[in-house]
Amino acid sequence: MDLIADHISHRFGTLEVLDDVSFTVSSGEVVAIVGPSGCGKSTLLSILGGLLRPSAGQAELRGAAPPASFNPLTFVFQDFALLPWCTVAENVEFPLLHSGLGAAERQAIVGDALRRTGLSDFRATYPKQLSGGMRQRVGIARALAVRPAILLMDEPLSALDSQTRELLMEDFINLLTDGTMGAVYVTHNLEEAVRLADRIVVLSRRPGRVREVVSIPMTRAERGDIGARGKLLSLQNQLWSLIREEAIDAEREVQHA
Repeated sequence: MDLIADHISHRFGTLEVLDDVSFTVSSGEVVAIVGPSGCGKSTLLSILGGLLRPSAGQAELRGAAPPASFNPLTFVFQDFALLPWCTVAENVEFPLLHSGLGAAERQAIVGDALRRTGLSDFRATYPKQLSGGMRQRVGIARALAVRPAILLMDEPLSALDSQTRELLMEDFINLLTDGTMGAVYVTHNLEEAVRLADRIVVLSRRPGRVREVVSIPMTRAERGDIGARGKLLSLQNQLWSLIREEAIDAEREVQHA
């Protein structure tokens, strides 16, 4: 299943946020979206996920969803968005409650999602008892439970310390290995973008326009090798050179707002 951004523009009142943004996320592909602060990255993700209707253009899904998919698109949020009164297993089961599945079928799906995210031993734990990284794993497990074609991830690692972020990046890489699930990954972190994405859409300063699309000429497995660090750093520098001046201007605009 492909996700297509087709000439998307958006305004909030008189504020123009996005202007004529087009790209395609092919089946199994990971596309990162980067750009200066305030360029409309999260707004674009909300439009792609159907949470927000664009002022012009459209987001479209083409092709068949994965077998037994309950939701072809699902979000992983920065703030985890867990229900504090529910256990880990109950949080993961929540999006399945109105799926028409029986309790045994739901529990089988929940068990598989917990196993894939390393949470099997924490199924009866409550979110307040977990670290930030573990809470984000619960959010990922909940997303996996609906068997999506594409994950929509909005700064999913930005609230975490560097060690936890590194571990979760490895988890994402493992989850995406078989190519059955793609992702749109919004981030300010250029290292995350070059580690995880197949292609990177670089947006301009507001109103966000597609300035460039950068392809990563290595598999995610190859990027894990020590010898790849120089190439990855070069790609980060390339991305930074594309957004640096506009990022400085955007920061000044915020400071003087």
